[in-house]
Amino acid sequence: MKIHEYQAKGLFRKAGIRVPDGRVAKSLDEALKAADELGGDKFVVKAQVHAGGRFKGGGVKLVNNRQELKDAAGSILGMKLVNLQTGPRGRLVRMVYIEKRVEVERELYLGVTANRSLKCFVLMASQSGGTEIEVVAAQNPEKIIQERVDPAVDLQPFQCRKVAAALGLEKGTASQAADIALKLFTFFRTHDCSVAEIDPLIVTPGGDVYALDAKVNFDENALYRHPELKELEDPLEMDRLELDAQEYGFSYVRLDGNIGCLVNGAGLAMAINDLVSYSGGKPANFLDIGGGAELERVTRAFQTLLADEGVKVILVNIFGGITRCPTVAEGVIQATKNLDLKLPLVVCLKGTQQEEGRKIIGESGLNIQACDTMEEAAKRAVELAGSAKGVSQ
Repeated sequence: MKIHEYQAKGLFRKAGIRVPDGRVAKSLDEALKAADELGGDKFVVKAQVHAGGRFKGGGVKLVNNRQELKDAAGSILGMKLVNLQTGPRGRLVRMVYIEKRVEVERELYLGVTANRSLKCFVLMASQSGGTEIEVVAAQNPEKIIQERVDPAVDLQPFQCRKVAAALGLEKGTASQAADIALKLFTFFRTHDCSVAEIDPLIVTPGGDVYALDAKVNFDENALYRHPELKELEDPLEMDRLELDAQEYGFSYVRLDGNIGCLVNGAGLAMAINDLVSYSGGKPANFLDIGGGAELERVTRAFQTLLADEGVKVILVNIFGGITRCPTVAEGVIQATKNLDLKLPLVVCLKGTQQEEGRKIIGESGLNIQACDTMEEAAKRAVELAGSAKGVSQ
C-alpha cells in the first residue's frame, strides 16, 4: 500500500527523522493559509500523487514569495502529472504540500528494502541523490552502497556509521546521517514496510541532515497488524479497475498493453506476462483471480478486463487443481455468452481433466481459440493483438 509524501513525512517525524516543516493543501486558500502558518517567504510546492519523478513532470516548484506560491499552487492543483512512473494516463493532482525551503549543499539517497533472494534486509545509500534510484542502479550500479542486514540481529549502529562514511560524510554530519539510517530501518521493521526511501537525503551548508522527500510502501499482507495505517490509504490515487478488482478479491495491476490476461495464481500470472512480452506483445494487466475459476469469478474478471479500453485480446491461462478444467471451461463459455464477448479470446487449460476441458471449449461453437501450452497461447494472443483494427505493436 502506497501513501503520500506528506503522510510519510508525518510518520518520519514521529520516528525522530528530521524533515522540513510543511502543510498539505487542497485549494489555493489552503495553500496561502499554510504559508502563513509556516512563516517566511521561500517554499517548495509539491504535487501529492503516488508517483516519483514529480519535478521533471512539473509537479514541484520552488517559490520565493507569496505571489509565486499562489501561481505555483494554482498551476499544480488540478494538473495531470505525466511521467515515466505515472504512465501515459498520468495522475490528477488533488492536493499539494507546502514546505519550507531548506538550503541544499548535497543530495544523497537512503533506503531500506527486503532482498528475498538473499533472505535479508538491505540498507541502500548513494551519493547520487535526487535522481531516480532505478536509473542510477541501471546505469551506474557501482554508485549504490548496499549494507546487508541479518533479520535475526537487525541493523547495527556500526553498519550505519559505515554507510555514512561511504557517503563521504564526516564528524557531526556523519553522525546525523547514521542516526537517520538507524531510525529509518527501525521504522521499516516496526511498520512492516516493503520499501522506505529518502530521496533526496540532503545536507545543508551548515552540515545538518534532512529527509527532503519520503517514499513509503507498506506490505498489504501485514496491514491487519496496523489498522491505523490502513486509514492512510487514498482510494482516489488507485486505478478504478484496481479498486473494483480489490472488491472482488482479485490481485490486479493495470499496465499499458493491449492483451488482457486472466490467470489463477500469481506465479502463473507473472509467467504469462513474461511470455507475452517475450513474444513481442504487451500485457494490459497482471490479474490473479485466486484459486478458483468458477462462473462468477470468471465473469467478474472479464468485466474488469473489458472495462479497460486498451484491451484488444483476452488471454485466459488457468491451471485446474482442485477446480477441474471442465468446470473452468464451462465458466469461460457461460461468461462469454453472458457478456456477449466480441474480443478475440485465447484459452490455455492445464491440470485436472484438461483434455475434457479443451473438448468442451472446442465444441462450444464460440470464437474461442484453445491452446495446449502457455507459449502457444501467448504467441497466438500477440498475433491477434497485432492484427486487431487500430492496434500497433
